This record gives sequence, C-alpha cells and structure tokens, in this order.
Amino acid sequence: MPKKITDLAVGGQAVIEGVMMRDAAKTATAVRLPNGEIAVETHPVTSIRDRYPILNLPLIRGSVIMVESLVIGMRALSFSAQAAGEEEKKMTTKEITMTILFALVLASVLFIVIPTGAAHLAAAYTDDPVVFNLIEGGIRLLVFLLYIWGISFMDGIRRVFQYHGAEHKTIHCYESGEALTVENVQKFPRLHPRCGTNFLLIVMVVAIVFHVFFGWPDLWLRILSRLAVLPVVAGASYEIIRFAGRSENRIVHILITPGLWLQYLTTRPPADEMVEVAIESLKAVLPPEDIPEGSGNYRKEVTC
Repeated sequence: MPKKITDLAVGGQAVIEGVMMRDAAKTATAVRLPNGEIAVETHPVTSIRDRYPILNLPLIRGSVIMVESLVIGMRALSFSAQAAGEEEKKMTTKEITMTILFALVLASVLFIVIPTGAAHLAAAYTDDPVVFNLIEGGIRLLVFLLYIWGISFMDGIRRVFQYHGAEHKTIHCYESGEALTVENVQKFPRLHPRCGTNFLLIVMVVAIVFHVFFGWPDLWLRILSRLAVLPVVAGASYEIIRFAGRSENRIVHILITPGLWLQYLTTRPPADEMVEVAIESLKAVLPPEDIPEGSGNYRKEVTC
C-alpha cells in the first residue's frame, strides 16, 4: 500500500511545451524538444526571506513569495521558449524584470483602473461606498473570467493549459504516494486546491473586503489605495490558500470550490506525452530517495 504524503512544499507551473516544478530547495523545468526528447534545467532556490526572517511572518511572506514566484516563472518560461524553438536566446535578467513590470502595469490597468473607473458609473443610482466596492469587485472578477475564457481559444494557450493539467495530475499522484508513471498519473484529477488560479480568485474576493475600509474617494486616490493595499491582500490570500491546501475541513473545501471550478478553464486533459514531461520535471526537483519506487523514466540523455 503506497504511503500517502501529506506535508508537501511541491508546486508547479505550466510553461511552453513543458512544466516547471518547485520545492523548497530547487526548481526544475522540463520541456519537450522539437526532436521529441525531454530537456531539463534545474536551479537552486534562494529567497530574500532566508536573509531577513521578518519577511517570513504571516501576511508579509505572501507578497514576497508572489514576487519571487514571478521571477522564477519568467525564467522557466524563457528556458521553455528557447528549448521549444520559439526563441533564439534566453531572456536576460533585465529583460525578465522589464517583462514582469509590463505585466504588472497591464494587470493594474485591467483589474484596478478599468473596474474602479467603471464602478463610478453607478454614482447616478447610489452613493453607498459599499455598493460601489461590490460593483467594482464584480467587474474585476468579470474581466478576469472573460480574459481567461478568451485566451483559452488560442492554440498555444490551450497546450499550456494541457500541461497545467499534467502538472496537477502529477502532483496529486506524488501526494498519494504512488509510483510516477503515465498510467498512474492519468487516473488523478486535473484540479488542485493549491493552484495559482485559486489564489487569484481569492485575491479578488479578499480585495473587496479590504477596499470597503477605504470608502470611495476620488478616482486617482482610489487607484493608489488599491495598489497600496495589494501586498496586504496578496499576503492574506496566500495564508488562506495555504490553510486550504492543508485542511481536511469540509466547510473549507466548500469555500474553495469556486476556485476549483475555475480550473476547468485553466486546465485541460493532458496527452500522455505531456504527462511524461511533468513526471520528469517532478523527479528532477525531488531528492532521489523521495522519488516513489517504480516511477517511470521518460528522458533520453539530454540535460541542460
């Protein structure tokens, strides 16, 4: 009977034609090359939280982890794009930084500026700041859902979503203690409570609660207050998703169900060859003694 693993720090991310897995010590990105082989790149994990323990405090660590995860994710995406033949060279640190800043600006426009500006149109019908904040939160959620739904029709994104499903299935299989084989992995669900999709949805709900305390000031002050409170919102959301991922409480599971439903948009059933990549990524990030006995070997001798 396989031993179920319950205390994990393993997570992941889908990339171009591959999967990045991460534990507390290192990251591993596995990518299917154009010739059919699987290439793997690993990096040790270093965190500013190791040097400054205060950044490990609850409500603080969430925003730090979010920024560090963005950097790690961009590095994995850069490697995957190069390995899959979609870029001629990997991105430099400066290029990664600029890309992240651009993404943050775009996200601010889509999920802060547009919703808070649009909610102002309700001023003709009410002057209740609570109502304004609820409308703003509802518009933000609608923009997010439409964005995810829209990009899901793109062929490249659809494949990334399949690899996302492979990532979740593989982590489920490892958590169950079963050998990491394609046959075993494919038996598991493609939804996972620790998914970043859940985190984003929780961020939007938590933001509504926090924004109520700021009332409904002038537009620019409103936008600045949304940006200022974002680290706190991210920190609170991280603690919620962390607790939910470890909890067996039925009520907690019911509360995170909408986030699981959303994963039906952000994941797709993976092909067997995608699962092979996810397995190799997870195996590369685990200490050899933690790889379940009987796990498959789907790599040829190609290592970056």
